Amino acid sequence: MINLRQLLTLHWIERLGTFERAAEQLNTTQSAISKRVQELEASTGLKLFDRSQRGARLTTAGEELLVIAREMLGLADRITALKDGTHVTTRRLRLGVTELTAWTWLPRLVTRLVADYPGLTVAPEVDMSRNLHERLMDDLIDLIIIPDTFTAPEVTSLPLAHVENAWMAAPGLIPHSGTVSLAELARYPMLVQGKKSGSGLFVNTWLRARGIDLPQTLSSDSLMAMLGLTSAGLGVTYLPLECFRPFVDDGKLTVIHTEPELPPVPYMAMYRNDRPSSFVAEVAALAATLCDFSTQLQR
Repeated sequence: MINLRQLLTLHWIERLGTFERAAEQLNTTQSAISKRVQELEASTGLKLFDRSQRGARLTTAGEELLVIAREMLGLADRITALKDGTHVTTRRLRLGVTELTAWTWLPRLVTRLVADYPGLTVAPEVDMSRNLHERLMDDLIDLIIIPDTFTAPEVTSLPLAHVENAWMAAPGLIPHSGTVSLAELARYPMLVQGKKSGSGLFVNTWLRARGIDLPQTLSSDSLMAMLGLTSAGLGVTYLPLECFRPFVDDGKLTVIHTEPELPPVPYMAMYRNDRPSSFVAEVAALAATLCDFSTQLQR
C-alpha cells in the first residue's frame, strides 16, 4: 500500500539528488530510504529510477508519479493544518535569518510562533543572505528573511520592511560637521560587509551605479565585528540607523551625513512555491505583521 512516508521520500530524493542526502534530511538510514523506494515501486508496479545512470535519476514514470506525490503531500499539509481545538499538531519550522533579524525582532517572532502553534519546534539558522538563499533553493530550509537581492521563479518573496541605513564612524574620524559627498567619504578606509551579505550586495550595487569606488576596504561577515571595528576608529561603515542609534546617543559612534544619502534596504520573507505548504505561507504573513528592525532584542 502506498503511504505518505514513501511519497515524501521520493520528493526528497529528487530534490536533493541522492539517497544519502535524502536519508540525512529525513533523519534515517540510506537502507531505509532504499526500502521505501522498493516498496513504492512494488505498490505502483512502476520503475521509478533509472539505475543505469549515476545519481538518483527519475524515469518518465517516476517524474509523473512525483507530480502526483507532491499534490498529495500538499493536501496532507492542508489537512494537518486544520485545528479542532483539541488536536496538537507537531511541526518543525526551519527558519533562516540574518544577524540583524536575530539581533532585533526574532525573539518576538519565535515567542508568537510557539504561542500560536502548540507543538511547533523552531529550528533557527543565522547566516549570511547568500548562504540562506542557497539552502532555500536546496530545500534544506523552509523560510528565510533576508534583503531583497536574490530572486528565483520558484520562490515567493513577501515584502516585510525597509531598513534605513546611515554612514557611521568613531567621533572625530571625519572632521566635517556638515554633509559630505560620497567621493569624499570614499577617501577614508571603509568597513564593508562581505560578498555573501544581502545588505552588502545592495549597497555595493548602489555605489557602483553612482561611479563610486572604494579603494580602501576591510570586509567582515559579522555585523557585530563591524560595529566594534568602527567604534575603534578603523574606518567608516554603514549600519541600520534606528537599531544602532543607542551607540550614537552614547557617543561611541557618529552619523556621517552624505549627499546622496544611503537608500533603505528592502527585506523579504522568502519560501518555495513549488512545495505547497499553507503553514509556511502563514508564518511569512505573521512575520510581515511583526517585523520591526528599530530596537534590539525585542520581546
